[in-house]
Amino acid sequence: MQRSKIVVERLNRLPVKDQYVELVERKGLGHPDYIIDAACECASIVLSRYYLENFGQILHHNLDKGLLVGGHSEVWFGGGVVEEPIDIIIAGRATTKISTPSGYVEVPYRELIEEAVKHFIKENFRFLDPEEHVRIDVKVRMGSADLRRTVDSSDEVPRANDTSYGVGYAPLTPLEKLVYEVERRINSRGFKGRVPESGEDCKVMGLRVGKRYLITVADSILAPLTPDPGHYEAVKEEIREEVLRIADETLREEKHEGVEVYVNAADRPDEGIFYLTVTGTSAESGDDGNTGRGNRANGLITPNRQMSLEATAGKNVRSHVGKLYNLVARSIAERIHEETGKVDEVYVRILSQIGRPINRPLVISIQYTSLENIDERAFAYEAAEIAKEQMKEIREVEKLVLEQKVMLF
Repeated sequence: MQRSKIVVERLNRLPVKDQYVELVERKGLGHPDYIIDAACECASIVLSRYYLENFGQILHHNLDKGLLVGGHSEVWFGGGVVEEPIDIIIAGRATTKISTPSGYVEVPYRELIEEAVKHFIKENFRFLDPEEHVRIDVKVRMGSADLRRTVDSSDEVPRANDTSYGVGYAPLTPLEKLVYEVERRINSRGFKGRVPESGEDCKVMGLRVGKRYLITVADSILAPLTPDPGHYEAVKEEIREEVLRIADETLREEKHEGVEVYVNAADRPDEGIFYLTVTGTSAESGDDGNTGRGNRANGLITPNRQMSLEATAGKNVRSHVGKLYNLVARSIAERIHEETGKVDEVYVRILSQIGRPINRPLVISIQYTSLENIDERAFAYEAAEIAKEQMKEIREVEKLVLEQKVMLF
């Protein structure tokens, strides 16, 4: 079998942190795109665990074609009602029955998936009731025979089920760290305990122009806990102050020229326009979601960076390179940046070819930026060795994903 080609090259460009304009986005826990990503991933995990327990290995499945169709609600200060529920549709391919010497064994995929999605909602939302506010529709069919044989092979190392690529980079810029931390803190149990009116649908957009930072937060304020416009404005101010505290912590080492924070910028109090929800997510009435439209594998949407458009959620962690290679590429980039200590940025792209062992991609492209002169041959050797080590350990990713110990979106 042909070995993987590893190419290391220098990029003649400014690191993103030194570019004049930078944009970063994160769609938070309650955003419709995040919800449908999470639902598809829950479906993949529960099926993977069932396959392992009952058949000894993760069988063919690919559940990354999810759609969230928003419901309809009426909302007012102090309350509201969901008049039409949210529809969560999980579509894709899976092994729905297994041939055994005594006949076919049916996999209870529909029940497994529905229960897993409901559990996710119960664990992560305070006001969104999976029984009352959500309808779950599972549209799963058996995959093609050729792909099932490729994925379910008895080879020691699984074979790639697709010709695709994954991308990772390191390190995060100060703005990227800030945007990520803002959403995580606003959606933390600690902050919700202090400001329970803050909904789970928290979207954060970060802009840096030169050394000035501008953060726009959309937070789905809970109407049942917000009796009047004055209370609403007080909640917005608490969110704004929390963002400024996070910025002060995150940017402490940076020489910046100020941070501006805007919360629910579309509000027009004189016209009666407020971002109020009954359940804490815009999915109840204002927005829809589609798997893969949200955060990349590092939890961010970064137009200044190289990115793969592959959805990580719902893909089979045994052999789907659209999931595996995004995760491994990030690990390789982080290790190269941390362990060599020689470059400003590292980008890693890994390309598979369908049918090849997952630990032998067609190419591993490693690119870097450095504002200083370095021994390029020595760096290239170190970077390639790290990449080889990580590819040897690619099967470990399966365990991390199934134990939910690695970020996917």
